[in-house]
Amino acid sequence: MILTTLALFGLAFSLDLLIGEPPTAAHPVAWFGSLVGALDREWATTDRGRRLAGVGIALFAPLVPAIVAGGLVALALEASSLAGAIVAGVVLFLTTSLRSLLELTETVVAATAAGDAAADDHHSTPPEEGDGLETAREQVRGLVGRDTSTLSAAEIRSAAVESAGENLADGLVATLLPFALLAPISLPVAAAAAAWVKGVNTLDSMLGYPSKPHGTASARLDDLVMWLPARIAAAAITVAGADPLALFRAREWAREPPSPNSGWPMATLACALSVRLTKVGVYDLNADAELPTVEDGERAVTVVGLAAAVAMIVAIALAAGTTTVITAVEPTPQESIDAGSALGSVAASGIAVEIEIERRLEFEVPTRLTRVVSA
Repeated sequence: MILTTLALFGLAFSLDLLIGEPPTAAHPVAWFGSLVGALDREWATTDRGRRLAGVGIALFAPLVPAIVAGGLVALALEASSLAGAIVAGVVLFLTTSLRSLLELTETVVAATAAGDAAADDHHSTPPEEGDGLETAREQVRGLVGRDTSTLSAAEIRSAAVESAGENLADGLVATLLPFALLAPISLPVAAAAAAWVKGVNTLDSMLGYPSKPHGTASARLDDLVMWLPARIAAAAITVAGADPLALFRAREWAREPPSPNSGWPMATLACALSVRLTKVGVYDLNADAELPTVEDGERAVTVVGLAAAVAMIVAIALAAGTTTVITAVEPTPQESIDAGSALGSVAASGIAVEIEIERRLEFEVPTRLTRVVSA
């Protein structure tokens, strides 16, 4: 079982390295996003009614990708074990994202270098008008939802680095770990769990805003689902950054962001890199440090990539632990034979006792009746 799980990890991450993010038109997550877009409307005339409708959305919408993913794997397993494993690996690939995250972060950081150069040259175009900085502002919108039109080069790098830390938890750890836990037990269930978590994340990203009462339940559900993955991602960043105290120091700022979870990987990354990460008017992480330079941004890409490898090791250990438990609980073939023999012996003994009882009844009852008549 553990070898099958390891092979699935290899398939999923090989596809991620070779393909990266599939085109939007061919991406199941984008298809689910279209469904969520259809659900994003005024369901009632009162906030209470909208929140109640949102509860239904949060409960049932993520079941759609879960049922589809689990069903496809189950159908493939009916054909062959290999087909089922391949489909499960593809599901894991589609519910995780690493290469595209690192590449986009690296692209944004590189583009901000032009803005820094323009800022140093008093005779050049102002940085807010530079082509490189405008490219960075455009690219970073793929990572964050904030208004980037007035951000400086350093603030854009901050946004990119923050997103890299947060999306390590959302885009990798959150779906990888439940898949690793359940794959040794059932591939359809593991695929369904990964798809369900991705559905919850997508709901929160599209509906989880204070201005959308029908998204309140989705945001709360995401807070619950992401509690552990966010902290595991923060621990992975600590290991990857070779700074054992980064997670400890991050506690001072981890609760500043509105989300109860995203602050942990972001603040830990800020401490591991010794940089300040900020969203103006919302949070200021590791506030005593300077905003990230281009070199800091490049190092952030490296640290997040290494943290992903640490998360993979954790997933392998989790799968191995599940396999060990299953092996300990399930009887070996010899134990099954011995148990069957024992049950057979018990059954045979029971039949023998029953036959003996019937024989004695047949002999003793007529004898006693004869004695009664003679008396």
